[in-house]
Amino acid sequence: MYDTAACDSDPRAVAVIGAGPAGLAVARWLSAHGFEPVLFEVADRLGGQWSATSPLSATWPGMCTNTSRVMTSFSDLDYVEGTPVYPGREDVQAYLERYAERFGLTTRIRFRTRVEEVGKAEGGGWRVRSNHEGEVRTERYIRVVVATGRYVASSIPPVPGLDGFAGALGVAHSSQYDGGLAYRGKDVLVAGCSISALEIASDIALSGAHSVTACCRRQRYIVPKLLAGVPADHVVFTRAAALADESLPPHALAAGLKTTIMRVAGSPEQYGAMTPDENVFAAGISQSQSFLPLVAEGRIEVRPWIDGIDGRKVRFADGSTRGFDAILFGTGYRLSLPFLAPDIVASLGLDDTHIDLCDHTFHPDLDGLACVGFYDIIGPAYPVIELQARWVAYAWAGIVPAPSRQALAAGLALCQARRGGPQSVGMHDLAILFARRAGVEPDLERHPDLERALLFGPLSPISFRLAGPDSLEDAPVRAGAAAAAFGAIRSPEMTREERDFRDLIRKAAR
Repeated sequence: MYDTAACDSDPRAVAVIGAGPAGLAVARWLSAHGFEPVLFEVADRLGGQWSATSPLSATWPGMCTNTSRVMTSFSDLDYVEGTPVYPGREDVQAYLERYAERFGLTTRIRFRTRVEEVGKAEGGGWRVRSNHEGEVRTERYIRVVVATGRYVASSIPPVPGLDGFAGALGVAHSSQYDGGLAYRGKDVLVAGCSISALEIASDIALSGAHSVTACCRRQRYIVPKLLAGVPADHVVFTRAAALADESLPPHALAAGLKTTIMRVAGSPEQYGAMTPDENVFAAGISQSQSFLPLVAEGRIEVRPWIDGIDGRKVRFADGSTRGFDAILFGTGYRLSLPFLAPDIVASLGLDDTHIDLCDHTFHPDLDGLACVGFYDIIGPAYPVIELQARWVAYAWAGIVPAPSRQALAAGLALCQARRGGPQSVGMHDLAILFARRAGVEPDLERHPDLERALLFGPLSPISFRLAGPDSLEDAPVRAGAAAAAFGAIRSPEMTREERDFRDLIRKAAR
């Protein structure tokens, strides 16, 4: 049956696919500006990855965030008092449920409803076919937001002999990890140098495994979660870093970042891991509080990548071999949007790694379609997701000018030019991009008492409520408090080093 009621009776209706953090943020801001979002959620509970009951969740019991509670939140709602610096899975789930209730989103969600197809509708708009426990429904919407997340389809690279691995616990992806107890007394290989791989290797080592070996194709620099008691995301992902990325040459950025890493964490080979590439951008950066200390203690052994597998024996690129009971791959995810019609997939140039969009959001040939959260982000996602959601809502509501077709085409061309290159992007760069698009990037000259906090403090969500649409009267006080959290920025007075860095950025930007 073809039901046009959703479009014809109320053109304000917007289909939002996914009720995880991105879908909830999108729905909150759309509903605030005259739209009626309808959220489609395959699970029986909101939360996306953070819902333990979701079939797509990659979390595990006892898992904590790798970003602080300040940076794992939206600007309208803080965590309840007593929440740890790094919230656990249940803390985040409870936070998202409170957020949904506060903004009346829960009643907008169609739980246990899988979107089977999104395609162009005759006469304009978008055809959305969904399945709720066998009941198929087709509706037409003027606008659709795809917010299902980038990290849902696991990726395991080809390894010679992998199919014949004979370890008793077999092969799994980190998304299937359900805690370290199953590996107690076992010999375990964790492949990859992602945050998940390092955290899982550490968790297994601390849960009583007989041995844990970690291997990787490329040794990354590894930053601890806490730097002298301050969360790393409050120190690394700053407005100053974003402005430096725009103003300074790559070699200067690489040298400056490496100097910071060496000062706070040292280099992996100092702990007994492998030596990374001299260029920090070529090597990459990962994060874990426990991994390198456990390597130094001999509780985790580090090897280069797998050369081949014979039964339960794994041969590494350095010629060494060892037998394992289990192999866990923390090797990331591939893009997967199986519900998009083939012509949309073709327009987006969608494959396992790439999706062609202007500013990660819009496409000139797909009017009324927006994607939120489909970037390989380094750092905290929540501030970025909220800013992108605000931009989409503001552009569609006419609060800020929607990008012209010419601007969309130019942005698309830039995206396509980066195909084949590194796809990861720092949250600070994305946050500033979306803040400018949404018209909410604060003018530092209007907040002299907050200049240090806004430049060198965290890019907290509340710092983007100082100016522009939906600004808040208490934003200056709250932004200052967010910067001061955990003892990071306690005084408005800059250090000499900070003043010199600020002046360098200003000079380079002229």
